[in-house]
Amino acid sequence: MNNAAKLVERYLAIWNMTDVAERRAEIDAVWTGDARYVDPIADVTGRDAIDAAINAVQQQFPGLVFTLGGDVDAHHDLVRFTWHLGPEGGEAIVIGFDVAILTEDGLIRTVYGFLDRVPAL
Repeated sequence: MNNAAKLVERYLAIWNMTDVAERRAEIDAVWTGDARYVDPIADVTGRDAIDAAINAVQQQFPGLVFTLGGDVDAHHDLVRFTWHLGPEGGEAIVIGFDVAILTEDGLIRTVYGFLDRVPAL
């Protein structure tokens, strides 16, 4: 597994972490201090705001888990991947596609998220 795939695994694991201290330690280890996360619902900057956004998603979708939906593709400082959100071992309820921009030392600087499938309201 290459470094980009390992980073994506850590990134998705962060979205699944419900222990606040553990999640924050991983955010601090993986994201830059001024990192930005942008998707159709959120546009946040900084580790505190990213942590809060992840917590909000966990509150909206309790008990669901993020999993990798396919291969990780990377070149230069860019990484793209598809993710699934659903019950563990079950069918995805939400499917998305993220593009991450990394620093030279492999930290996440920015993530642009897209929602490909969302539940009907």
